[in-house]
Amino acid sequence: MTTFVDRVELHVAAGNGGHGCASVHREKFKPLGGPDGGNGGRGGDVILTVDQSVTTLLDYHHSPHRKATNGKPGEGGNRSGKDGQDLVLPVPDGTVVLDKAGNVLADLVGHGTSYVAAQGGRGGLGNAALASARRKAPGFALLGEPGDVRDIVLELKTVADVALVGYPSAGKSSLISVLSAAKPKIADYPFTTLVPNLGVVTAGSTVYTIADVPGLIPGASQGRGLGLEFLRHVERCSVLVHVLDTATLESDRDPVSDLDVIEDELRAYGGLDDRPRVVVLNKIDVPDGKDLAEMVRPDLEARGYRVFEVSAVAHIGLKELSYALAELVAQARAAKPKEESTRIVIRPKAVDDAGFTVTREADGLFRVRGEKPERWVRQTDFNNDEAVGYLADRLNRLGVEEELVKAGARAGDGVAIGPEENAVVFDWEPSMSAGAEMLGRRGEDHRFEAPRPAAQRRRDRQAERDEAEREFDDFDPF
Repeated sequence: MTTFVDRVELHVAAGNGGHGCASVHREKFKPLGGPDGGNGGRGGDVILTVDQSVTTLLDYHHSPHRKATNGKPGEGGNRSGKDGQDLVLPVPDGTVVLDKAGNVLADLVGHGTSYVAAQGGRGGLGNAALASARRKAPGFALLGEPGDVRDIVLELKTVADVALVGYPSAGKSSLISVLSAAKPKIADYPFTTLVPNLGVVTAGSTVYTIADVPGLIPGASQGRGLGLEFLRHVERCSVLVHVLDTATLESDRDPVSDLDVIEDELRAYGGLDDRPRVVVLNKIDVPDGKDLAEMVRPDLEARGYRVFEVSAVAHIGLKELSYALAELVAQARAAKPKEESTRIVIRPKAVDDAGFTVTREADGLFRVRGEKPERWVRQTDFNNDEAVGYLADRLNRLGVEEELVKAGARAGDGVAIGPEENAVVFDWEPSMSAGAEMLGRRGEDHRFEAPRPAAQRRRDRQAERDEAEREFDDFDPF
């Protein structure tokens, strides 16, 4: 059974915004109390957050579909809907977020670092929020926006200071088990290590982490063996340690040729030329291994490598190696620039920027693209004539109708708002009417201006009594 996963494809969906409510306040003796529809709640976000207690992406391998909750719709009585709950997904330290095309969206390093993978939709406004001096009684509300739906790829790159690289069965797992408290699987056959192992080493006042990367073979940078899957775990390491087997039973191999092969694969993978290298000649407890180590050491030192002869089984040379690695790690940490607090960069849009474009396509269709027009279309209830008229007013005030005229649009031409896969298409009519003119000016209710029947009846009865009293006063029986 798989217990370690370092690459998954995740399907995330944010919550949809709740719809606004179109309601009229009703109270005894107040038949027209005004609009009181509440706003819809915001949809929940999908947020990736680094959690030090998580070490693998296994949970997302088994459950790749994740969705946040929707916002609740608004209600009458000016009651706004409840916001959807954010979905927080814990990921290991060192997780890289990519899109389907391989572009890096976020690099999550450090406990608590977060990234909003999918933004929840905003809630629609109720008719109480849409009321104004000119629009006293809106008979419609705005719909909630749908949340983002995205397919992303999560890749785990181990965050360690030192990486042990080398051929399979070179003794990397044995070495990390004696340098730290890690307990990797150790056996006398190739590819015993199928997942990276991490260990913590204390050398004097320096504490650093060491990673045992699964064995590499020729062609690993092109996908042979396990190399391509796990070479990315070397990227974040500050020091590379070549573990060379001096007691190999294969006649066509020797420590120098093994080093050249692994260096070629690291060079082909790219981005690792600036990392300091250390060479470890392992298994010197074997007599032939000791002799071979003494033979190849001068050649390796002539190339500029620091060479250590060790035996993980007999615990020979481990202390010197541990302190040498601690020194290199300390130098790498000191050379890193100090982390500055994240600066918030605000890029306001230009005041005269309409925020939309009008283009004429080959088939004669005019397409309108822009954040505002597309959002307004998503928020419109096309089953409500007054809501459609409100959309027309907004588009006209934004300047869409004027730009269509400049682009050569004529009455009856097709106009699409939004992308091809999700556009609203209609036949354009200049200064279009929405069929809501029967209500008077759009958004107004003539009932607010007309006299109330009960009040009128009371006034009529009072006028009749006043007239009767005047007739009685004028009556003179003599």
